[in-house]
Amino acid sequence: MYDVLIVGGGPAGCSAALTLRMRGKSVLMAYSDRGALEKAALVENYPGMPHISGRDMIDAIRAQARDLGVEIKESLVQRVLPMGDMFSAMLGNELAQARAVILATGIPRIALLPGEEKLVGMGVSYCATCDGMFYKGGNIAVIGAWNEAAEEANFLATLAHVTYYTEKPHETGTLKPEIDRSPLKPLGLTAEGGRILIETEAGSDAYDGVFILRPAMALSQLMPELETDEKGKIRTWDQYRTSLNNVMIAGDLQGPPYQIAKAVGDGNIAALQLIRQLDE
Repeated sequence: MYDVLIVGGGPAGCSAALTLRMRGKSVLMAYSDRGALEKAALVENYPGMPHISGRDMIDAIRAQARDLGVEIKESLVQRVLPMGDMFSAMLGNELAQARAVILATGIPRIALLPGEEKLVGMGVSYCATCDGMFYKGGNIAVIGAWNEAAEEANFLATLAHVTYYTEKPHETGTLKPEIDRSPLKPLGLTAEGGRILIETEAGSDAYDGVFILRPAMALSQLMPELETDEKGKIRTWDQYRTSLNNVMIAGDLQGPPYQIAKAVGDGNIAALQLIRQLDE
């Protein structure tokens, strides 16, 4: 149990984590994907850190947070579930609980497959550990988009027959030999007769279940309980508070300008607002 779970390990999340720790709150910060800052070859416009690469900058900020007692996990947060006055979160194969949540994921750049969203929970899953046992002895597919998808597929292969599809190029050399590898790219998902069909250029193949494993989650799947506007943007009050009590957003999720300095300030302010709510 933590006071606050921060989803995202960029400038906004780290800034919030530092502020929370300075006020004595226990913090778990989890992230899985390389953010935009890590890919920057050179950052010239952040005060006090001239001529620094984005990777060196974020490494320094995370090290500072870790030194202050922030627990940092490089793990995909698959779902954050409100449970009364607390939240439960699936982090890879682990379960964590927190009194409050700050979403600092940056802008999720995830293109869902046609038909994917409406089939979640009806044969489409994002969590091998959570749902794998439902398909024991069956015939399932894994659609992978990052290296850790292969590890999850290997686990699923101990329960069912697995066919592996590659959504985006990644390392698949560790796949078990009994896993079938499809050379076809998935183009969409449909349901028929209680099974899920993966559409490809060559037609379609039916499976008892389909696991989609990416390095990030669409917000609509991470916390579907949050109110959003007609464009899918999270609704906020006072810029940081969401429709769920003790859930804040910070950084690029709020919108432009997409600058490191703004993200750091957002994280600080969101943390201070949340501290007041938790103390009350």
